[in-house]
Formats: sequence, structure tokens, C-alpha cells
Amino acid sequence: MKKVKLLNVAIDNMTMVELLNKLQYNGVVFTPNVNHIMQLQKKLNFYDVYREADYIVCDSKILMYASRFLNTPIKEKISGSDLFPSFYTHFKDDENVKIFLLGSEAEVVKTAQQNINAKVGRNMVVAAHSPSFGFEKNEQECQEIINLINASGANVLAIGVGAPKQEMWITKYKNQLQEITVFLAIGATIDFEAGNVQRSPKWMSEIGLEWLYRILSEPKRLWKRYFFDAMPFLFLLLQQRLNLYKDPWLAVKQNHFNQQEEMRFVQREETQEGTIM
Repeated sequence: MKKVKLLNVAIDNMTMVELLNKLQYNGVVFTPNVNHIMQLQKKLNFYDVYREADYIVCDSKILMYASRFLNTPIKEKISGSDLFPSFYTHFKDDENVKIFLLGSEAEVVKTAQQNINAKVGRNMVVAAHSPSFGFEKNEQECQEIINLINASGANVLAIGVGAPKQEMWITKYKNQLQEITVFLAIGATIDFEAGNVQRSPKWMSEIGLEWLYRILSEPKRLWKRYFFDAMPFLFLLLQQRLNLYKDPWLAVKQNHFNQQEEMRFVQREETQEGTIM
């Protein structure tokens, strides 16, 4: 699979159709935008989580423009809010595909569940749950959610609680989710599916102005994020174009590699000693 390197993130260069075909088997999907990319420069734990995803696809038209600037164009924008409806539409006739929806407020996530099931004509979203604020810090609540998911019969988890929370929650607990084979981190998509929040007009999304629509919709909450992400991102992108960018976690990765090599060496020595004895 071809990848496009944007700063310290390797994005899978694939189309929506290619991704959906792969997800008939399994996979953890993250959809980075500029905000994700900038968080990955500052948060090592988020960076480590990203490295465990099976598929990292482009959520942002801005990132597509960036890839062209670097002469490594990305084929298609696959945002979480586009991927999720494409996913349930693609698999609507597959009775084996059952979704658990996690995120948003109680009434909103239930409305999203009803809307999706009405669209596909079956009970595809088998359960939906709204976690409490700060649930990711409450181990008891997390275990209760895991029990709900395991008891639901779902094999797909679509979680929309915002980044980096949703990606970190998936990575921390995925091994406890016995039947889940597909994990989708979908951000604000649950609100879109419920009709609680309107997406930007298609023409704005297609030319890379969805960020402007979101700022105008929620200026107090979002203007700082977009302003303080955009300027540093452009600077780092220029550094990459000039071959001056340095991965902030390069030394950490090298140290981890050295530790692994040392462990392998010790294991080989112990094996040889055991053979000789």
C-alpha cells in the first residue's frame, strides 16, 4: 500500500472504495486533519497510538493541497463524516455487519441510530450509548461500556468523542472488545447523522473551506484551534519541502529500536547458552 508522508504521519494513499473493500475483513481507521497533525508534533502518547492504526486516511482537503505541494498527491479525501455513511451504505445488505455507536448526547446518539437504521432498512446499528463527560478517565465506566459493546452483538465500533480521546480509547481497549473487528474514529459524525449539526455545503468542502464554515458556526470554540494550528502547520510544511523538517519523536523511536535490538541480543545469548549447556 502506497503512503504519503506529511510531517511525521504516513497517510495511506487510497480511495474510499479501496478502503471499504479492505474493511470487509477488519481494521482500525483514523482520519487525520490539520489539528491531528499538529497534535502529533506535541503529544507522544497520541503519536504512539497513531502508529498502531491499520489505516490512516486523509480527512482534510487542506492536507490534499499540502500533499500536492510536496509533489506526493493524495488520491482522495476520506473524512470520518464521509467514511461512516459510505461504510453503512456499502454494507447495508450484509446482515453480518452490526454497528455499535458510541458518543454524543443520549438523545442525539439514539436519533442517529434510528436515522441510520431507517436509511439502510434494517437494524444495522444494534446499540448506541452516550458516555459521560470525562468517561475516558473513569475505569469503571470504561469497563461498563466494554460490557455493553460485548453484549450487543456488534462487530463494528463507531466512536465519536473527539480527538485524541477517541483514538486513544480505541487503542487502549480494543483487545477487550471480543467481537469488534472494525474500529472507526468518526469525530462529530454522530451529530451530523442525527441532524443535530449541519455539515458545510458540499462546494465548501470540495474546495477546502469546510474549516471556515465550522469557524463561522462555532467561532468561540474553534477559532483558536484553527488559527494556532494553521500557521505552525504551514511553517512545518515548508520545512518538509526544503528537507529541513525533523520528526520531534525521532530520538524516541531510535531509542525504542535500540532497546528492542538489545532485547533480541540478550534473548539470542540466553538461547545459545541454553543450547551449549
